[in-house]
Amino acid sequence: MWKTLISSRWTKEPVLQILFPVLEYWPAHRRRTSDGDERDVFALAATVALWEILQLSHSWCPGGVKDNFPRLLLTLLFQVFISTEEMSEEVETFWRRCREQRSLPPNPNRFAVQTVKALLRQLLDEDVLMAIGRKCGWDMLLKADTHHYAVGLLARELCRVSRSFGRRIAVSLLPRLSRGEPLWELPALAFLVEVLHCLTPRQYGPSVLQIISRHLRSQCPERRRLALRGLVVLSKAPSMLPDSFGTHLWPLGPAAAAWGCTTALCSTQAKSIWSLNESLLELLQDADTDAVQMTLSAFINVLGLKIIKISTPTALKLLEVLRPLFDNEHSQLQQLSMLLFQELMEATERSKSLKPHVYLSLVPFYFNWHNENRRVAEASRRALFGAARFLKWRDLEHLVTMEQPWRFPECLLEKDRSRVGQYVRQALPFLESPEEPLRKLAIKFLGIAARSMKQEQPELQLICQALQDITDDSPAISDLAHQTLHIIRAVRRTSFFSFW
Repeated sequence: MWKTLISSRWTKEPVLQILFPVLEYWPAHRRRTSDGDERDVFALAATVALWEILQLSHSWCPGGVKDNFPRLLLTLLFQVFISTEEMSEEVETFWRRCREQRSLPPNPNRFAVQTVKALLRQLLDEDVLMAIGRKCGWDMLLKADTHHYAVGLLARELCRVSRSFGRRIAVSLLPRLSRGEPLWELPALAFLVEVLHCLTPRQYGPSVLQIISRHLRSQCPERRRLALRGLVVLSKAPSMLPDSFGTHLWPLGPAAAAWGCTTALCSTQAKSIWSLNESLLELLQDADTDAVQMTLSAFINVLGLKIIKISTPTALKLLEVLRPLFDNEHSQLQQLSMLLFQELMEATERSKSLKPHVYLSLVPFYFNWHNENRRVAEASRRALFGAARFLKWRDLEHLVTMEQPWRFPECLLEKDRSRVGQYVRQALPFLESPEEPLRKLAIKFLGIAARSMKQEQPELQLICQALQDITDDSPAISDLAHQTLHIIRAVRRTSFFSFW
């Protein structure tokens, strides 16, 4: 029957146009037949029909299949997902009869995967299918807990072959995600994130940010992670658009008009992303390291455009969340948090209420300027420069510019004597750093601080006790601690004070 219908030019396209809506809408919306029937078998029956048609067209692809490739692929992937769940008795009976007539896989979900492969063979090389198989993509499609990973993998491979495929599928996918169909929403989001880079801001419009915003607040960690990945892609896109005209020549004529439109688009895009800052601030405190890393990247990309101006209350919230990350055990989070701090200093107007938070960032930046990880060290140096500029400390800004870190402790402690106790408490934890250079640096910093402290300051006793307790470290560290302690006592005795 299908061979006869597809072979005739009079019936081929009308048959396909009837078949595709049945395949697409029955699983998602439970469309009824004219007699009111809504059995689950219709979607599977339509899948069998499509598979028969694809088997008949190895050497050619019906125009209806080509034109409807995005919606067909998405619908078949949905078929794989729902047929992985428990099937009704009617579906099992139907499938058993199908298997009696044809040589088909034992389960409907495996058959749906087989149909996906048959569809892809019409338009792609066999190498693409083999690449997905080598990465276990077809097997992951058959499991509910890994289905969305496989869908993302398939999307990446399609974009690698042709960006136009990714663009067409993304356009077809956006309305489905906007409707918020919960059953297949996670795989659909995984697919969208992989094809977002194929679209321009004009093509995806505000709908993508609405979708991402909804999933940023999801209780599902995987959905939040995917939404953040999408947001990072969006935050990168506008920052690269103005460069298409070159960075050294000012555009003239029609190029000037295009540059102006592009700049306006960048501004709108950046402000739209920044409107999600409340949700992103909450995610900066998430236990998921990947989520925090992507959130920091999105903030950095948006502020890096130099378009956003941050209010003092928002800056205060951001500084509160950032400060614990400066000494995080993950070097990537350290680096990104410091880079974001620098962007924040440039995007925020100077305010007295911000200064106490900036003061408390100076010591962590100083120590991490000596970090063994060069990326962390460079990010710390840049953040320290941004803090000095924000505070208008020209001498501190100069020594950072000239890369003279050995002058920092004396410069800081002499300039801000009122906070010496705070700075000491911040430096004490670095005595237990796993990096020996940082432990040496902490001992020297505390020694300099002790010489400028008053007799009654409790932090002075803390310094002496901490140095006294360093006995199980390397000989170099122990010797330096004892020498520093000896110098502190000698200095105190000359001013008629002894710790004993």
